Amino acid sequence: MKFRPCIDIHNGKVKQIVGGSLKDQGDQAETNFASELDAAYYARMYRRDGLKGGHIILLNSKDSPYYAADRAQALSALKAYPGGMQIGGGITAENAEEYLDAGASHVIVTSYVFQDGRFQKENLETLKAAVGKEHIVLDLSCRKRDGNYYIVTNRWQTFTKVRLEAGTLEQLAGECDEFLIHGVDVEGKASGVEEELVRLLAEWNGTRMTYAGGIGSKEDLENFRKLCGGKLDFTIGSALDLFGGTISYQWVAGGLVF
Repeated sequence: MKFRPCIDIHNGKVKQIVGGSLKDQGDQAETNFASELDAAYYARMYRRDGLKGGHIILLNSKDSPYYAADRAQALSALKAYPGGMQIGGGITAENAEEYLDAGASHVIVTSYVFQDGRFQKENLETLKAAVGKEHIVLDLSCRKRDGNYYIVTNRWQTFTKVRLEAGTLEQLAGECDEFLIHGVDVEGKASGVEEELVRLLAEWNGTRMTYAGGIGSKEDLENFRKLCGGKLDFTIGSALDLFGGTISYQWVAGGLVF
C-alpha cells in the first residue's frame, strides 16, 4: 500500500475538482482548489520526496481551447520529474510515445480503449505495439448504476456497457502494467471511500491497482487500509493540505501511516 501523488490540470491550472461535476460543455467543473503554482512545482516536490508512480491528468477534452495550456503544464511536469510520473487525458497510440519520450513512465488510457461503450481490443493492441504493455496503465474509473459499477469514459461523463467486476479485471490484467480506478461518485468530495468498490478491488489478486476517491481524513485512510487489507495503492487529492485540505502531505508522503 503506497501513496501515489497526483497533478490534475483543468483550464490550464493545477486543480482539484469534484469528479462527477466535470462537463466538456463550457469546460465546467465544481472546483475545490485552484493552485497559483504550476504543475512543474508539484512534480519537483514529488521528486524531492521520492514519490514515484503518481499521475498527471489532463481534464479538458482535446477540442477545448484550454487543452494546449493543459498539455504545456503536463509537459513541464514531466520534464521536472522524468520517469517519475504517469500521464493520462487524450492518450492514443498516435501520441503515447511522445509523452514517454517527454518523461512519462506510463501512459494512462480509458476512452481510447473503451470507445462506443465497449472494449476495443484492436485499439489496445495498437497501443501495445506502439509503446509496450509495460508502459500502459488502464484507467477503469467507474460509476454505479442499477447496483453495478460501470467503466466511464470521456472524462467520466459517459457510461460504457463494461461492468467493473472480477471477470473484467482478469480479462485486462495481461494487457497492461497497472490499473488506476477512480470511484467517480465520491471523487473530490472527501466524504469517505466507495467502500463496496474498494472491497471488490481488494478481492481480486493480480495487477497492481491505485484507488482514488473520497479519502478525506486520517480516519478515512485507516478505513481504506482495513477494507483493502493493504493491497491497493491510493491517491489523495482535495483532502491534502497541498490542495486546501486538512491531511498533512508530509505525513502521508513520509509513509507514517504504513
